[in-house]
Amino acid sequence: MEHFFGALTFVVLYGGTYGVVLFVLSIGLVMTMGLMRVPNIAHGAFAAIGGYMAVTMMVKWGINYFAAIVLATLCVSILGAIAERTIYVRLYRLPELDQILVTLGLCFIVIGSLALAFGPNVVSIPLPSSLTEQIGLFSRSFPLYRLFILAVGIVIIASFWLVFDRTSFGAQLRASVDNRSMAQATGIPVNRVVMLAFAIGTGLAALGGGIGATLFPLEPLYPLKYLPLIFIIMALTGFGNIKSSIAVAILVGITDTAGRYFLPELGGFVIYVLVIIVVALRPAGIFASRRGA
Repeated sequence: MEHFFGALTFVVLYGGTYGVVLFVLSIGLVMTMGLMRVPNIAHGAFAAIGGYMAVTMMVKWGINYFAAIVLATLCVSILGAIAERTIYVRLYRLPELDQILVTLGLCFIVIGSLALAFGPNVVSIPLPSSLTEQIGLFSRSFPLYRLFILAVGIVIIASFWLVFDRTSFGAQLRASVDNRSMAQATGIPVNRVVMLAFAIGTGLAALGGGIGATLFPLEPLYPLKYLPLIFIIMALTGFGNIKSSIAVAILVGITDTAGRYFLPELGGFVIYVLVIIVVALRPAGIFASRRGA
């Protein structure tokens, strides 16, 4: 029985933290896809930039882990706002194929730049000693780093709830996602909302790239290597369904971890089979109403 609870705790804790990082990485794309209607293949590039920026601040400038993560998130948010106003704004009226090609080109530019600046090998992020300590649960040891990720995820989820349900910006964002043209007709500054949402989304991607660098190691191919996982969250969440992305990401993380733990010979194959089945049965999203599906 203790072994069962140990295995269950392992799957829930490791899968939950895995899902939290997936949520932080993907929520920006879920949000901006609903607003901009642009399949942003370069979304993972912002996560990679944030992770590499945090490592650079720590290793070369001596900034501590937590401050480096915050600064990298802020810097990438500003970069995202600039990119939205200078590059992405020109994509809104283009056909989807052109949007994909442009954002894919941006992704390859970032990959090449990271390879030139940091080399082709995996770059590790030095965790502070406080996060490398272990705690015991059901005869297993778990790093405090995992609990830190869960804590960050809870803070972000609570912040999203407050912003989306309790602020005027949240109301404007929901209206813009539901019906952009109608929101513009009612006087909502949709362009500003889009820019802020894109800045928040890219900043969260950078945050995920920083705090999740141990789970998703940093390397030049990072923007493409983990893009399928981000698009899995997109597919299962549904178009612009921001709130359900929280549950979907954690569910994917736990399911993938359970599959790898209980069926190691299949590896990550389990999650892809389940995604195909779910998308075939629920094309509008796993939590979408059947009437809207």
